[in-house]
Amino acid sequence: MAVAARPPRYLPAADTALVVEFPDIASGSVLDDVLDEVLCLDAAIARRPPPGVLETVPAIGSLLVEYDPLQTSQAQLRAALDALLDQPAVAPRAGSMWRLPVHYGGDDGLDLGEVAERCGLTVAEVIDLHTHAVFRVGMLGNLPGLPYLTGLPDALRLPRRDDPRAAVPTGSVAVAAGMSCVYPVTGPGGWHVLGRTPIPLFDPASDPVFLLLPADRVRFDAVDRTRMAELDVAVASGWRPEPER
Repeated sequence: MAVAARPPRYLPAADTALVVEFPDIASGSVLDDVLDEVLCLDAAIARRPPPGVLETVPAIGSLLVEYDPLQTSQAQLRAALDALLDQPAVAPRAGSMWRLPVHYGGDDGLDLGEVAERCGLTVAEVIDLHTHAVFRVGMLGNLPGLPYLTGLPDALRLPRRDDPRAAVPTGSVAVAAGMSCVYPVTGPGGWHVLGRTPIPLFDPASDPVFLLLPADRVRFDAVDRTRMAELDVAVASGWRPEPER
């Protein structure tokens, strides 16, 4: 099923999990190819779970497979995963398309001007590039429900900030390391903040608790300060967006 140039390698994670690590990734297009590999294997396991498998956790370049050591061994699990990888690919979940409103700049996007300057663009061009991109959720991590989004235009590629912030506000939309992300809760971070979305990505009272899942796609829509204030009120009253498909 694999289309990767090199086969994955297996890394033990204590005695109850195995990490299936796919080839190294260096660019956006290759990153999405490797993500396809991860999601295909995840779908194959869900369709035909090897004995003892308890849970899988996909990441952009790897898949964590948790298992019961009383039911199987790492050697047996590796053999079962090799067999799945040799089978025709199982299509992963298509994912939903979400459109998230964002107020760019001002107090909501403290780094927007700096990003424009460092990328040799105007502020309007940065916003245009970011809102016309179709992002894909590669994985959730770091903070509860934080999506790492592939698909960032090359013109917006920057390394992480030299001076990370101790507290990045909830809803902050940021870029770094060839990706974009949305901070689901206030927490530390070193990405460049372009704006803020009022849409909650993490809600412990909801089912599911995370709005976005791996393989979902995301488009960002720029809104002005007035519309942002209206959306803040609507969200506080319980309104939530629905996926387009």
